[in-house]
Amino acid sequence: MIKFVKWFFSPSKKPVVEHIDVYSKLQELEDRIRVLEEENVETTNSLYEMSNSLEARIDILTLESWRQKDV
Repeated sequence: MIKFVKWFFSPSKKPVVEHIDVYSKLQELEDRIRVLEEENVETTNSLYEMSNSLEARIDILTLESWRQKDV
């Protein structure tokens, strides 16, 4: 436990960055979020299309199976 406390309060070995342009970083992250949201919408639409296509194909196969049994 004492080792943890010493480690926790010890100085960080990461370099201190003096100049950070927060606004440009925020803009960059907003742009990335916008791209990811667009990709998410495209993926969701593709999944719905595949689901609808699969359900339609299952319906067709089920109807064909019933017709063959009736004959």
